Amino acid sequence: MNASELKELKLKAVEVRKGILTATHGAKSGHPGGSLSSAEMFTYLYFKEMNIDPKNPKWEDRDRFVLSKGHTAPGLYSALALRGFFPVSDLPNLRHIDSYLQGHPNMNTVPGVDMSTGSLGQGISAAAGMAKGAKYLGKDMRVYTLLGDGELAEGQVWEATMFAAHYKLDNFCIIVDLNGLQIDGRTKDVMNTAPVDAKFEAFGCNVITIDGDDFEQIEKAFDAFHKNAGSEKPTVILMKTTKGKGVSYMEDQAGWHGKAPNDAEYEQGMAELEAARKEIEEA
Repeated sequence: MNASELKELKLKAVEVRKGILTATHGAKSGHPGGSLSSAEMFTYLYFKEMNIDPKNPKWEDRDRFVLSKGHTAPGLYSALALRGFFPVSDLPNLRHIDSYLQGHPNMNTVPGVDMSTGSLGQGISAAAGMAKGAKYLGKDMRVYTLLGDGELAEGQVWEATMFAAHYKLDNFCIIVDLNGLQIDGRTKDVMNTAPVDAKFEAFGCNVITIDGDDFEQIEKAFDAFHKNAGSEKPTVILMKTTKGKGVSYMEDQAGWHGKAPNDAEYEQGMAELEAARKEIEEA
């Protein structure tokens, strides 16, 4: 990507983060921490990587994305809204009674959501099935799924990975947000799944490890995924991130896994993000 494209993606990631704060503040609940850590990935997927059409969300030949860590719906909703799937002004309605934007993605109510998720481990399984279906039908489409590192403790994750490798799903990209935290604390203390890279390699995947906040590294990872076509192996992108990234008081704090900012915290967070936007603009 050129400098102009990189700048635009950085600015868009700031807007995604603002949307996350706006949604969780409006709901007075939700999951900002893991949504913020994945902001660059949400941005790259929806504004550069995936073949999608906001005007035709059910387009049959679109690429698919499944948010396996479904609790980070605020990040997905923010990206979808900014991409034009539904109004940005609806984000504060997150989790409200009768709102179509519930706390976990619902494919029946939210334009652009390809799979209803929330029970950890099930999203990657559904995504693997989609990739297998695309292969069976001879469709030139790609399937992406995003997991949390705490989610890797679910045995179903590894069953799905074994399935993807067995059926040679080189159209399937598994992305893992390695922010090191989950609701009960450090992932290494709750259930240590390291070494994650060696495990996915042992299951038959091509594994790429990146800085998940670096758009240039994200681009290189997806370039490698595209070049992997024909290898008959799924691709796994392990992205090292910081939970709560972009909002100082949330960064690397397990307490912000599932807690919404109050009015003062919201104002501080939005001020920090606006300062980040200005810094990017002036660079």
